[in-house]
Amino acid sequence: MDLGLKGKVAIVAASSSGLGKATALELAVEGASVTINGRSEDKLLATADEIRSACGAEVLTVTGDVTNEEHIHSLIEQTKSRFGRVDIVVTNAGGPPTGHFNDFSAEDYRKAVELNLISTINLCLAAIPYMREQRWGRIVAITSIAAKQPVDSLILSNTARAGVLGFLKSLSDQVASEGITVNTVCPGYHLTERLQNLTSRAAENQGIAIEEAYRRQSAQIPMKRIGDPKEFAAMVAFLCSERASYITGAVIQVDGGAYRALY
Repeated sequence: MDLGLKGKVAIVAASSSGLGKATALELAVEGASVTINGRSEDKLLATADEIRSACGAEVLTVTGDVTNEEHIHSLIEQTKSRFGRVDIVVTNAGGPPTGHFNDFSAEDYRKAVELNLISTINLCLAAIPYMREQRWGRIVAITSIAAKQPVDSLILSNTARAGVLGFLKSLSDQVASEGITVNTVCPGYHLTERLQNLTSRAAENQGIAIEEAYRRQSAQIPMKRIGDPKEFAAMVAFLCSERASYITGAVIQVDGGAYRALY
């Protein structure tokens, strides 16, 4: 299937590792030029080399933190200057710390909202004017299954990421007539650095081997396995494509069936 991404320009936030990296690589393989972003310049440069080696795509690296509004404007402007257009923005950020209600102050919640919600809003504010000019655009947010089905030890993420769903659903209504689609993808357990860290911490707290912790996670998933980031990236690439031009305002989980509700 030709996704119609050749010649398109994509920005993928927080893409030096994990699901963001897998998404940037998938979009590049499909023919898009990509701007990748992250806080570690070394990791970002290594990722850029990996993408170029895999498919020969043009890759721009912009080092910085998506909680910094000036950096977000620079990310968009550098992309426009390098490639002449901005077609696709994949919003993404690392997850807030794990813990329960008694573990956090109001300031911790503010930081979580800045990390996951405000960064998404700022990316949309900076990119959508260019998409409106060309009457074509794709916004896809990487959130978490926690946005739809709260996870016990992720109260900060549960709170902040649910706000992303409300913002993007509202936004999708307001830009749909201008050729811009806005969708959200909620990953479940995928084998990323974040999951490895969370699982290692859980194993230590429970006094079990990390292999046993992974086995217990897998047992809760109907497919009985942890996802590959490539499987997640394929869904994001489809939503960014010409083929998905009539899909907007959707919230889609990629989780091996872990989400239990009807809608």
